[in-house]
Amino acid sequence: MANASALGMLLEARGLTKRFPGVVANDEVSLALAAGEVLALLGENGAGKSTLVKMLFGLYEPDEGEICLNGKNVRMRSPRDAISRGVGMVHQHFQLVGNLTVAQNVVLGAEPMRRRLLDRGAARRSVAELSARYQLALDPDALVEDLPVGAQQRVEIVKALYRGARILILDEPTAVLTPQETDELLLVMRQLAQQGTGIIFITHKLREVLAVADRIVVLRGGRVAGTVLPRDTNEAQLAELMVGRSVVLTVEKDLAIPGATVLELRGVAVKDDRGVEALRGVDLVVRSGELVGVAGVEGNGQRELVEAVCGMRPLSAGQLSIGGSDAAALGPRAVHELGVGHIPENREKDGLVGAYSVADNLVLNRAYVAPFARRGIRDRAAVSAEAARLVREYDVRTPGINTTVASLSGGNKQKVVVARELSQGGSLLVVAQPTRGVDVGSIEFIHRQLIAARDRGTAVLLVSAELDEVLALADRVVVLFRGEIVAELPSAEATRERIGLLMAGSQ
Repeated sequence: MANASALGMLLEARGLTKRFPGVVANDEVSLALAAGEVLALLGENGAGKSTLVKMLFGLYEPDEGEICLNGKNVRMRSPRDAISRGVGMVHQHFQLVGNLTVAQNVVLGAEPMRRRLLDRGAARRSVAELSARYQLALDPDALVEDLPVGAQQRVEIVKALYRGARILILDEPTAVLTPQETDELLLVMRQLAQQGTGIIFITHKLREVLAVADRIVVLRGGRVAGTVLPRDTNEAQLAELMVGRSVVLTVEKDLAIPGATVLELRGVAVKDDRGVEALRGVDLVVRSGELVGVAGVEGNGQRELVEAVCGMRPLSAGQLSIGGSDAAALGPRAVHELGVGHIPENREKDGLVGAYSVADNLVLNRAYVAPFARRGIRDRAAVSAEAARLVREYDVRTPGINTTVASLSGGNKQKVVVARELSQGGSLLVVAQPTRGVDVGSIEFIHRQLIAARDRGTAVLLVSAELDEVLALADRVVVLFRGEIVAELPSAEATRERIGLLMAGSQ
């Protein structure tokens, strides 16, 4: 222990084990984090990453093993314990209050007081000082809801630093950032590390890991599969270490051969849930046999676009046709019956019924038609046969077709949705965030399936916050910014830098 302190070792996890009913989430996991080190934590869905960091942050207590901070054994019963000992965590979904200022958000719950009132001047000074010390540009008086996503993330980091964090856990921190914001965050991480902060960085994005990490720990099946240095590895080797087999990271595809127009939008306007116009004047065409990718930072109208095409949100203006039929006023079932498959961005909310079996979810939008129903009565044998076929063809890892879908991993839940929507042979496939929260092995599989659908003549509209995914798959790229299409480029002209600037509003 004395040696750990002498070496500047901030954190040591020794033999951490955590069990849940029917599963060992972490099995004797050990790792160490030094002051000034960026440690990347990689692994497939279900590998145990989240469970591990929840133990380090006091959300779970380990069943076995010990946690040492600065060479001393500690027991963290809650996040309050972790924060008091200098451990901070920035969650993937920010925990900020939009109608409060940056300064108010940073000090919330640990406010400087003066005569029993919030000392606003002290709060502002604290934020300004931390921003300057760590080169995290922030206006203490700005409302959080008015900030871009990258700035909101800086608020979360400053909030942790204000509470004295010397260890910072970042959970999927680049999931909703533009490429430029991602590069800025990686620079911030290096600057924090140079000033002695130890960082644990959880991500699925191998390029970022190799760009910023000092060491990489890979989890597989709840155990440490390996620890490597960035200079000694590459993306393909990391993927293989995560999955346990060789993974093809590049999307192999032939040139598209577009055919007739399948989806056409003319002057489309759509309002969001607050009644505010989220899309305006959108013109878009998707043809059979091509994949059109929509790039943009989340919150620029992508969700409303998908919902409008799929009959889930009414148009406030414009025309929408699918296969030559007017679809502007149709509901979801009628749109589906025009031959539209939909892979939603939120599989839990819009794609699956967790309490239903895998078999039932695989025929969810066809359960009322033959061969799965005859004269209004379900044909269970037909449902089971179809489910067994799709589980086999789409490599859904499940104990059986009668297992509830809620018990599957994120990647296998997504495969259920993909299998159901792609197996129906429709003319149009609308895909939103198809690989969000899924591991590298499942990403490889889903990408192959989307290209195969395109090659069969399906028109594919892909909406993804992952710019690399859009660039890898799309034949044409359109960029949405503040509800308008600000650019449309063939894939050959769509570079990461150019699209990233357009996503941020620069022409």
